Amino acid sequence: MKMMIMTMHNRSTRSFLLLAVLCFTTTITTTAFATQFSSSNNRQVRNNNNIQFQTNKVLRRFQQNSNNNKYTNKLHASSSAAAAATPDEPSAGASGTGGTATIPNEIFNLVKSIIGAGVFSLPAGIAAFGNSPTALLPACLFVTLMGAISAYTFSLVAQVCQKTGASSYAEAWDLTRGRQTSWIIAASSALDCMAGNLAYSMILADTLQALMGTLGIAVSRNMVMGVLTSTILLPLCLIKNLSSLAPFSIVGLLGSAYTGLAIAIRYFGGSYAKGGKFVGDLAVKPAFGAIGAKGALSAKALILISMLSTSYIAHFNAPKFFKELKNNTLERFNIVTSASFGISIAFYCIVSSLAFLTFGSSCASMVLNSYSSKDLLLLAGRFAVVVSLIFSYPLLFQGSRDGLLDLVRVPEEKRTNGLLNKLTLGLVAAITYVASQVTDLTFVVSISGALLGTSLIFIFPTLMFRGAMRGDPTKKWENRLCSLIASLGGAIAMIGTRMSLQAL
Repeated sequence: MKMMIMTMHNRSTRSFLLLAVLCFTTTITTTAFATQFSSSNNRQVRNNNNIQFQTNKVLRRFQQNSNNNKYTNKLHASSSAAAAATPDEPSAGASGTGGTATIPNEIFNLVKSIIGAGVFSLPAGIAAFGNSPTALLPACLFVTLMGAISAYTFSLVAQVCQKTGASSYAEAWDLTRGRQTSWIIAASSALDCMAGNLAYSMILADTLQALMGTLGIAVSRNMVMGVLTSTILLPLCLIKNLSSLAPFSIVGLLGSAYTGLAIAIRYFGGSYAKGGKFVGDLAVKPAFGAIGAKGALSAKALILISMLSTSYIAHFNAPKFFKELKNNTLERFNIVTSASFGISIAFYCIVSSLAFLTFGSSCASMVLNSYSSKDLLLLAGRFAVVVSLIFSYPLLFQGSRDGLLDLVRVPEEKRTNGLLNKLTLGLVAAITYVASQVTDLTFVVSISGALLGTSLIFIFPTLMFRGAMRGDPTKKWENRLCSLIASLGGAIAMIGTRMSLQAL
């Protein structure tokens, strides 16, 4: 009886801690975005005439390239047609600018672009520096701060597009930093997509191996990966027109939402607590210790921060979202941005917190693999993740292949089917081989976040903004802020890479 009372007390304490974390996260997020709205509204009024002049000038010059959106279409499905205008949704005719997508359309599509299977690797990032429930306090602070910075730099890209008339991320870089450094964007695009494909291959292999195990079929991880790649992933990557796969992108969001709900049910139901229904099935039991919030002061906390650098990447899509928004003022775009990133922050905090409170320091690099193979509720979640990643893989791979061709400057007219097929075979084989040799998903996500995520979120948008606003006296404080963010990104990249390598 005494042990039962202590168990109930511990779970009540953890539930209270989780509630406190969520309230803290909501407060920080709301404050950060409210500040951003206020400043962006003032800037918009001061610069409206200058922006319109520059936009018209550049659009005339780059009219032939206005449809070049290869970078912004990597994972984003086109927004649906707008519904009838409502009082809080002014009609496009009021300003004569923008596309047809309403704010709710844009929020849904942006959340769909941000949230993915990567959220299920975050609990391992928390376990990298702490094993006590109080480690969630700094962890959720990191999730919130990284999300707020990502939202801010996402908005910066839209401001650059409004100022210069650019219609893609790559064009925005060319107009603000010069074409002589365009290879940086091509390389970053290709490597970021390749890292995503590598992570997808690893998640698919681990998850399918576990699913096969529930059926009593013992197969090796490499065998699963080989069969999956040769029979499903490679044929999908060889398809030239991937528009038919775009509707499947919603499966990822729905699958993540369902799996997050399943994780919550299992935590609050106590199925993996001491004496729980599924604890006896686990090879590695949940474990907790005394390293809590103070663990965030160690350099190991940068592993989680590096992982978060990839969790919010949607910045290649910012020009497309801005262009498609009906009556696309910065004020309305910031509403889309704050709502979408705010939802993502809350989802990441809730799911990673519940999973960490369930397993503690025993969280697997892909936390779904920590659950019992007999748990049908999580089994369905694993299946949803598999379906989502299978259909997302070729969409992401197209960015890998096209980014590599852009990097070596192969003209569009020379990209024959034969060349594309050979390159596809080579790249898929290389990615699959690396995935077969590397088993630590936490390492892959953290190292790619440290090297690529920080560049795409912290450094490139701020450099473009400084280039676009050069000489504008009203932007001095924001230019200084951009310099600070870029410096922070550089520091995270260097230290995060070192810690990720040391954690091997």
